[in-house]
Amino acid sequence: MKILICGGAGFIGSHVAKAIRTAGHVPVVFDNMSAGHQWAVQWGDLVKGDLLNRTEIETALREHKIEAVVQLAGSINVGESMKDPGKYFRNNFSITVNLLEAMDAVGVNLLVFSSTAAVYGIPETSPIPEDAAKAPINPYGEAKYFVERLLDWYTKARGFRCLALRYFNAAGADPDAQIGEMHSPETHLIPLVIYGALGTRPPVKVFGTDYPTADGTAVRDYIHVSDLARAHALGVEYLSRGGQSTAVNLGSGEGISVMDVLKAVEKVSGKPVPHELFERRAGDPPHLVAKSDLARQVLGWKPERSDIETIVRDAWVWSEKALREGLYSE
Repeated sequence: MKILICGGAGFIGSHVAKAIRTAGHVPVVFDNMSAGHQWAVQWGDLVKGDLLNRTEIETALREHKIEAVVQLAGSINVGESMKDPGKYFRNNFSITVNLLEAMDAVGVNLLVFSSTAAVYGIPETSPIPEDAAKAPINPYGEAKYFVERLLDWYTKARGFRCLALRYFNAAGADPDAQIGEMHSPETHLIPLVIYGALGTRPPVKVFGTDYPTADGTAVRDYIHVSDLARAHALGVEYLSRGGQSTAVNLGSGEGISVMDVLKAVEKVSGKPVPHELFERRAGDPPHLVAKSDLARQVLGWKPERSDIETIVRDAWVWSEKALREGLYSE
């Protein structure tokens, strides 16, 4: 199959492109390069275009004879979304409206969508099942949930088949160190901790040490980006076989605290991690862990590299390479 990957020059998108190529399909990357990297596009053609421009999307779909789409493009900084909600509805919801209309116009009706655990807000139970209440507490999560509702309507009204993948905390890097995480600014914990240990960043800020968890720091579910990427390839195949529209969680099912991450980096690297303790940030839940049984049932997927030491080891090797080759920009 020829598969358009929107946002395919970014962290997750580049790993998805590799997974799709590995599965025997043909990835085509569609990216405006506002946050993507040329070096990350290694497994298919790059079409530079903007999802806010419907004509550019339709042209890419037609010229490359696309059969399915993976939509990963959008803005991802939760804190920024609280300050600029319009940007997050435009860059997550509005662009997906354009994409769906373009797909409908050219007769492509299979879509895998990058959703998020943020649709659950502060859940009442953990691990979190897919049928837990959807109560986003920030514009980022709200915009993603808007898209999920939109996909339901396109399923009912236009005969689309759509799979929403609710990510928990994507981390790690390609095991072959060909690609990896590189955001500017960097806001994700594991790369911040690694670059702190490497001495290229100030001490890591640990927000909250009084949570009702084993060590008092917040607990999250980390999933290796390669495991996450493989789920997208399986998702496209599921839809192409006639699979019905649904949404599934993608996580390891294991809770890892902030201090667990620091200890894992220290163990893998042999270096201390300078860090400072701060009060909790408003709205940060104490414990977020996925119940991912449905992904196993529907997609035949299971995490293979998502233990914290493997995640950190792959991310460490990539980070050293990024520094050595001048890719790191902060």
